Amino acid sequence: MTKLIGIYGASGFGREVMPTAREQYSDAETEFVFIDDSDSRASCNGYDILSWDKFLDRTAADRSVAIAIADSRTRKILTDRCLQAQIAICEIRSNSISQGDAIKVGEGAILQPFVTLTSNIKIGRSFHANIYSYVAHDCTIGDFVTFAPRVMCNGNIRIEDGAYIGTGAIIRQGTPEKPLVIGAGATVGMGAVVTKDVPPGATVVGNPARIMEKK
Repeated sequence: MTKLIGIYGASGFGREVMPTAREQYSDAETEFVFIDDSDSRASCNGYDILSWDKFLDRTAADRSVAIAIADSRTRKILTDRCLQAQIAICEIRSNSISQGDAIKVGEGAILQPFVTLTSNIKIGRSFHANIYSYVAHDCTIGDFVTFAPRVMCNGNIRIEDGAYIGTGAIIRQGTPEKPLVIGAGATVGMGAVVTKDVPPGATVVGNPARIMEKK
């Protein structure tokens, strides 16, 4: 009987995640598809694109989903949809990642090639770490956090739920007594160098990173 794995999202990141998923799970009994409710194409890169309803209708003995969508709010909505339908959320983990000791990663993580997790790290649900990102020692990361490529998250940092860290951002190391905090729903811009706490919901850019004022 067929095992069905759906990559939710047929856009750029979903297409990057598909080869990682195939590398991890592929066998003669596994079928891979994209799930996308807004893409009218029948297929992409040789894989069927199904709506959510058609994914549920597809014959399979077992089915699971990886949600390859960067927006944390959308990712949470789709995670809840899967759980309500009793569809498992699978982890996607490249064979090339480096992982040390005492690391806990929540359900539904996507860890792309050359990600590094050093030691004594706690990560919540549905974490995305894109290529060449790292998380150093004694960091705590909440649910639905997104790292774009080459994020440098140094030691003793706390990143709260739903934060987005842009490509090439550097987050300065905190201390055990005072971790550097990225607040819930905050956005760290591409290439930003974060040297102090970021308030919840704020967007910071530049070197050193400063709050971008709304116009």
